[in-house]
Amino acid sequence: MRRLTAALAAAITLIGLTASAAQAAADGPRNPASAAFADTFADPVIVRGDDGLYYAYGTTDPLREGERTPHRIPMAQSKDLRSWKYVGDAFGALPPYAAANASLWAPDVRKIGNRWVLYATVTEMAAQPGASAIGVATAPKPTGPWTWAAQPAVPPRAAPDGGWWWTFDPSQLTTPDGRKYLYYGSYFGGIWVSELSADGLRITGTPTRVAIDNKFEGAYVVRRNGYYYLFASSANCCAGPTTGYSVSVGRSRSPLGPFTDRDGLRLDVSRAGGTPVIAPNGNRWVGTGHNGLITDRRGQDWFVYHAIDRNDPYLDEPFGINERPMLIDRLDWIGGWPTVNGGAWASDGGSGQARPARTPAPGRLLAADEFSGEPAGWSWVRQDPAATVSGGELRWPVQGADLTGTSNSAGVLLRTPPAGSWIAETKLTLPLGEDTVRNFQQAGLIAYANDDLFARLSAVAIWNTRQVEFGKEMPYADALSYGGTIAGTPGLTTTWLRLAHRVDPVNGEHEYRAGVSRDGRHWTWGGVWTLPADSNPRIGLVAHGGATPAVTASFDYLRFYKW
Repeated sequence: MRRLTAALAAAITLIGLTASAAQAAADGPRNPASAAFADTFADPVIVRGDDGLYYAYGTTDPLREGERTPHRIPMAQSKDLRSWKYVGDAFGALPPYAAANASLWAPDVRKIGNRWVLYATVTEMAAQPGASAIGVATAPKPTGPWTWAAQPAVPPRAAPDGGWWWTFDPSQLTTPDGRKYLYYGSYFGGIWVSELSADGLRITGTPTRVAIDNKFEGAYVVRRNGYYYLFASSANCCAGPTTGYSVSVGRSRSPLGPFTDRDGLRLDVSRAGGTPVIAPNGNRWVGTGHNGLITDRRGQDWFVYHAIDRNDPYLDEPFGINERPMLIDRLDWIGGWPTVNGGAWASDGGSGQARPARTPAPGRLLAADEFSGEPAGWSWVRQDPAATVSGGELRWPVQGADLTGTSNSAGVLLRTPPAGSWIAETKLTLPLGEDTVRNFQQAGLIAYANDDLFARLSAVAIWNTRQVEFGKEMPYADALSYGGTIAGTPGLTTTWLRLAHRVDPVNGEHEYRAGVSRDGRHWTWGGVWTLPADSNPRIGLVAHGGATPAVTASFDYLRFYKW
């Protein structure tokens, strides 16, 4: 038989995916999945019990608006992943080593041997103020009763330069040879993996860091087709209506890594990679992160995570606990890589109701400035005389200034975009080096309505990392809210950036999706931010965040293409 052409193989894959997606949409969950028993159910994980029922576990919070009393690891039960009921809290008491004010976060539950094992973040230790640990408890059934082990599975870890690394977000893995591992960690310290004792109650041996600090947390690892896939969340979990939390993935042949993304970029280096699995897509759900996975009886994978309704972001308005209900959506595997709802990401209502997965592609050129002479049609907000045009470049020394909050000191160079749907692109050279701290030097594109309403896509130094952040600021409840989602990985010195714009046909909002490339040819498309229908944003360039050590951003052009 002749080998299938790439186009035919892709078509067959798409037909199969469409058929399975239709069946999953008919039989699957409806978002928010936790609505029947909780307004918030953060950091969720689901297991299937020996009785065939599904059990969900969430982080410690009140379940309902106005309740005020937190539940220590609330539990819920379902027979079909659609209809859930609350079945109690895992714990009434804290473990013996916890401080009285400690909370229990981000549970992970597995069956090891003939008993169930629950791991959870213990946020404060009695004997070590400021330190966190991974607590562990056992039970005969998924609903308990749970008994704390006398010692944590992962004890507090002192940071080399003082303080305590964040020992958060446990995730357990058993390999085909029966060896057991625990992944844990967060932004301060990174994500680590340690081998576990046979009973799963304590780590042993030397830990290995598998994802860099200041970018990743919320690990979850599964094995599929000979690879171990490390899912990890990035950006801010809890910024209310501008929460940019999202999930990306890398894979490895070993549970110890190194984990690399679809482009071969490692997750444990300064310019860390990560193939997008889910990010905000422009509907009401933002902060789509901290996931688990569950496979149903038919073999369909489901992605369980929390998100924030941008129209109702707090449990008790106007501020307070971020309201993060549990969502469940279909997880598809395309070309060996996972993505939620075939790349459409979070659904709003039913699992077949996600927005269409539209990969932006540029058409004809609508307008351009190649910076071959004095820019025409531009205007400044707070002109920076240090920005100059010569040799086909706009050269702009990064300012010691900012736009977030009430600072509003940075310059913004703007022009009016074309009407309708378009893609704005720039080529940016910004030599930020490797690993060193240069907070928060950045440059890139901006969709700007005013100083308190914008979406900014920039290559940025965040502590020791180099990332491409897509951030949004907006007024909310007489205050300002800012949050960002990580859109991709910058190049060593040069990065191509795109903003794809469309107007929502229903509500008239301006939608902007972020694109990132390291070579100008291959693009990674990240999340979406929206600006109000009546905001009339302009598009422009920025270069700010810190004047020392000195660095200059160079822009080769700004082009607009038809989308």
